[in-house]
Amino acid sequence: MRGTSVPRLVLGGLGLALIGLGAWLVATEPEPLGVLLWLAGALVLHDGILAPLVFAVGLLLVGRRLRGVLRGALLVAGSVILVTLPLLVRPGEPPHPSALPLPYGRNLAIVLAAVAVVTAALVSVRWWRDRQERAADDG
Repeated sequence: MRGTSVPRLVLGGLGLALIGLGAWLVATEPEPLGVLLWLAGALVLHDGILAPLVFAVGLLLVGRRLRGVLRGALLVAGSVILVTLPLLVRPGEPPHPSALPLPYGRNLAIVLAAVAVVTAALVSVRWWRDRQERAADDG
C-alpha cells in the first residue's frame, strides 16, 4: 500500500464505522424521515450559507496582522452559535422541562459579548506590544 499511511487507514475505517452507526441509528428511529429532513436542512445551511460566509470573511482577513486572533474569535463565536441555534429556533415547547431550563438567547448574547471583549483585549495587547517594539526600534 504505497502512499497510504496506517493512521489514514485507521481514520478511514473509523469514519466508515461511524457512518454505518449513523445509518443504523437513522434506520431504527421511529420517524427517520424527520431525521433525514433535518440532515438535509443542515446540509443546505452549511453549504449554502455558512461555507460561503466563512469564505467571504476569510477573504476579508487575508493579509491582516491579527487574522489569527480574529479567526479564533470567529471560530469560537460560530461554534457557540451552532450549538445553541437548534435550541433557540425549535418551535413549540421543549420535549422535557430540563431541555431549556435557562434563557438561551440572553446567555448566547452574554457569551458572544465575552468573546468580543476577550478578542478586543487581545487585539489591544498586540497593538500595544507592536507600538512598543516600533518605539524601541526607532529609539
